[in-house]
Amino acid sequence: MIDNYPVASSFWIALFVSGISAPAILRLLAALKSRQTVSEHVKEHAHKQGTPTMGGIIILFGFLVAGFIVQPKAIVPLLIVAFFAVIGFVDDYLVPRMMSGKRGLGWKQKLLMQIIGTTLIARIGTNDWLIIAWVVFMVLFMSNAYNFSDGMDGLAGSLALLLAIGLAVLSFVSGIKSFTPSLMAALAGGLIPFLYFNAPPAKVFMGDVGALPIGALFGYTFVEIPVRAVNMHYGLFVLPLFVLGLVMVIELVPVPIQIASVKLRKKRVFPATPIHHAFQSAGWPETRVVWLFVLVQLLCLALALTWMMMLGGSLS
Repeated sequence: MIDNYPVASSFWIALFVSGISAPAILRLLAALKSRQTVSEHVKEHAHKQGTPTMGGIIILFGFLVAGFIVQPKAIVPLLIVAFFAVIGFVDDYLVPRMMSGKRGLGWKQKLLMQIIGTTLIARIGTNDWLIIAWVVFMVLFMSNAYNFSDGMDGLAGSLALLLAIGLAVLSFVSGIKSFTPSLMAALAGGLIPFLYFNAPPAKVFMGDVGALPIGALFGYTFVEIPVRAVNMHYGLFVLPLFVLGLVMVIELVPVPIQIASVKLRKKRVFPATPIHHAFQSAGWPETRVVWLFVLVQLLCLALALTWMMMLGGSLS
């Protein structure tokens, strides 16, 4: 039965496992005293100080169970998710407790771990170093971009749900003979229970343990779809995938620009980064900012799918 309906099976298994395990995971996080430490630069979020974090475990538990049951041969993406979850756990939990005064790993340490791990795992799936380099770039880009989106109640989970839907549909359009639709369905199933607890006012945050591996999975999938496309040349997917991931570009790119400007010019380019904080610093309520980004992501999803349908029609 599972073999006949892998997408549906993945979704329902992940939804069930994440939903059933969520209360126990929340109690475990409370027992571990895994609490959010809000940056002093984001004063608007001072009231979130102490809220449980690492709620991404709720998502990953359902996702990994569904993945190993329905798509056990999807070794590379499942390993990438597991590896980035370990980095996130070290960043969220181990470093703050072992090193007093530190909120987590330094960006150089984190980046080096991501590069080495992604390269080694990508080598399992291919010997083509051009594809490996592409995978490493996209995984690092998307994992860190998505991690930046985790900061407002309901934002990261909602964006991930729309991205998962978009990537699942694009994989069908491409004719890809792969595990991508099933893994995106499993991710969507795991996200739903988390979103219930992350809805404002959030009872738990995703944390790096969830945001890094989910973003890494998106990055890998952004390469997987065009490379393995059957119905269309991979170059035709560049624009739709860019449009689908535009919100992630907007979240990530201003951050290094801001850092470089502050260090070199002693001036800010943006009021705050990641960019969703700029809207909040301008006086927007958090819920309005979240709705704006979710609606923009929804429009990007619709535009990407419309482009692919029009392209498919013209080619036929």
